[in-house]
Amino acid sequence: MDWGFVELRAKVNQLHEVNPMLGHRGCRLGITFPEIYEMQVQAIFEAACSVKKDGVAVHPEVMIPLVGTLKELQITCDMVRRVAGEVLKQYKVDVPVIVGTMIEIPRAALIADKLAEIAEFFSFGTNDLTQMTFGYSRDDAGSFLPEYVEKKILPKDPFESLDQEGVGQLVRLGTERGRSGNKKLKVGVCGEHGGDPDSIRFFRTCNLDYVSCSPYRVPVARLAAAQAELEFKHYEG
Repeated sequence: MDWGFVELRAKVNQLHEVNPMLGHRGCRLGITFPEIYEMQVQAIFEAACSVKKDGVAVHPEVMIPLVGTLKELQITCDMVRRVAGEVLKQYKVDVPVIVGTMIEIPRAALIADKLAEIAEFFSFGTNDLTQMTFGYSRDDAGSFLPEYVEKKILPKDPFESLDQEGVGQLVRLGTERGRSGNKKLKVGVCGEHGGDPDSIRFFRTCNLDYVSCSPYRVPVARLAAAQAELEFKHYEG
């Protein structure tokens, strides 16, 4: 019997689950099964070294998801730097190792000053941040959000346009606290809110550095970002 196959099958069975919206995912999975994250980091930096040797300038950024405590970020950042260092030493190539985190949990926004002492950048994952702030699951929110908007309980679907009053406060607070802990902190947003014009205008008032979104929303996002920049400069003037 091939005991390597048996061991691998046992590991697959151990990891099998219905993909949760919360729970055992993100950095929690990387901490309980570090070999998963180690494999990913190794692949990232082996690829970076390979293209660097071909003369391509590369600046990989490793983003740790679903962080809610300082210790989670410390453990995963240490792992990233260790594995990346081993790869760079093996390939004898110099590639920057930049590590940051997703701000998806309200607690992360509240302790952003501490996280920023370790992280080199933040990216607000506003989809999950909206879920956890409202207590809504995107899996079933469509069954009641249209009625909430119709009855004016909510002005808009918060998964389509950022809830500036609530979730927006966490974005602003997390940005301010993060930069109080690291003045060079780069801060941005990823998720569908990064392609919504109203949300982009709000993000500009929070002094975020960038927004990202799915490819089909990029033209709208670029136009909205340019308009927001002009509006902001006109207001400042």
